[in-house]
Amino acid sequence: MGPGRALGLGLLLGAVVGAAAAANVLHSLRYFYVAVSEPGPGLPQFVSVGYVDGNPIARYSSETGKTEPWVDWVRGAVDPQYWDRNTQISQTNQQVYRVNLDILRARYNQSRGAHTLQSMYGCDLLEDSSTRGYRQDAYDGRDFIAFDMDTMTFTAADTGAQITKRKWEEDGTVAERRKHYLQNTCIEWLRKYVSYGRAVLERKEPPTVRVSGKEAHGILTLYCRAYGFYPRPITVSWLKAGEVRDQETEWGSIAPNSDGTYYTWASIEARPEEKDKYRCRVEHASLAEPGVFAWEPEWWQWLLPSWLSSLSLPDLQSTN
Repeated sequence: MGPGRALGLGLLLGAVVGAAAAANVLHSLRYFYVAVSEPGPGLPQFVSVGYVDGNPIARYSSETGKTEPWVDWVRGAVDPQYWDRNTQISQTNQQVYRVNLDILRARYNQSRGAHTLQSMYGCDLLEDSSTRGYRQDAYDGRDFIAFDMDTMTFTAADTGAQITKRKWEEDGTVAERRKHYLQNTCIEWLRKYVSYGRAVLERKEPPTVRVSGKEAHGILTLYCRAYGFYPRPITVSWLKAGEVRDQETEWGSIAPNSDGTYYTWASIEARPEEKDKYRCRVEHASLAEPGVFAWEPEWWQWLLPSWLSSLSLPDLQSTN
């Protein structure tokens, strides 16, 4: 997620899996912080969540005041002091973010009200064994400031963020500390987490694919749905007579299931008389070769036209 893209509060889960979606990413570590100025039921003052390869591994909430494991393979792999240390860090961050929210409200001349401060940072281990890191902060769902590890520079999104940019550049150590963390500490822990959860993180679960169709106003819309696959990267394409028809295809997002797998869909509009020319092709790491699937209407759909034509409809003319 680079400069110029907002990190909205409601898009937290979508952002974390999307940020790890690049084809050349082998493993990823993400941390998300969200602070709100007016907490309420179900909306804690501060929340932080850690993800490995899009899988949540640990969380902190101001409601519990503790950092807790989200999955068993992390709980059993780290020492008990790990949770105490991270709880202390998160409690400190909670106070820092509360103060920063007050500063930003004053900076933007805002009265008391609902405001959010968010951060996303992390690192990637790429397929060619290289690494990368990034950090981005947002205020009220809009970009605020982003850090580029390669150039050691900050990008401010508006005049309010320019003040922060100047302060960090004058300090001289902020960029160095962030680069050191992203390039060293973050990658070190990413490798540890991968070793702890290799059986889960490097598993391969094939998709269950369903093709369906719905006709309306002389147009047949074909849907190809893939369920329960892992890892996340997948390619779903519609073919017509063997030719890929990407320009005519609409895709849904690749979204997480509660069991740690993913689902997605792709649709295309076709002429009903050409339905037999269309196939859905699915490519995934769990498949030795791409799967090709055709629409096979349920038996009652084949009978429906003849059943309708056999109906004896009443005379609707007035008998008066």
